[in-house]
Amino acid sequence: MVGRKTSMKVRKIHRYLGLFIGIQFLMWTISGLYFSWTDIDEIHGDQFIKEHPDQSEFGNLIAPNGHGNVKIKSLEMRNIGGSPYYWINGGVLMDAQTGEIKKGIDEQQALAVASQYMLPELKVKSVERLTQTGGQHEYRGRPLPAYVITYETDENLKAYVSETDGSFQHVRHRSWRWFDFLWMTHTMDYEGRDDFNTMVLRIFSLMGLITVLSGFLLWYVSSPTIRKLWKRR
Repeated sequence: MVGRKTSMKVRKIHRYLGLFIGIQFLMWTISGLYFSWTDIDEIHGDQFIKEHPDQSEFGNLIAPNGHGNVKIKSLEMRNIGGSPYYWINGGVLMDAQTGEIKKGIDEQQALAVASQYMLPELKVKSVERLTQTGGQHEYRGRPLPAYVITYETDENLKAYVSETDGSFQHVRHRSWRWFDFLWMTHTMDYEGRDDFNTMVLRIFSLMGLITVLSGFLLWYVSSPTIRKLWKRR
């Protein structure tokens, strides 16, 4: 049977570890509950986006290599403000009817792109041009520069459109931001929020395991039933 001194050491380890990581355990529980009780499609903002984005048919298109003898590795069609564009090799935006190379879209074209995806009843509040983001920004990891289109809603709804290629990126709103904040506390990645292999997370997970095991050991050494079994031997 474990001695009294050993039992006291286990108690201290369990008590102080529980006190140290208790807040993080609480955040893991709260965030886990939030994740399990929310609809991920609503978090993504699908309720603000048309089920079937507007599509257009175009004619009189030129060959994508008809300007400057561009060699094609990849090719995508873009509908920008009702006009067709080629997005070539992930870096060149070309008017598909004139062959003109564009360096990027303007504000009005960004609004037109957003209107193809967003629900028509949404009213635009403001449009801003975004040139840089931090590791925790809601547009992190996406192409820059971009246009941020804010709508008149209680959810502080924003849509993002890439200036470089005119592509609709995503929407962000209040529920998504809560999800993102809780995701940060869950992964313990306080810089980029998306890394599940942080050293802090590994350390706290290990301490959590030690706390649980010490709790089992504490029950074992303090259980009257276990003591009686040891005395009978």
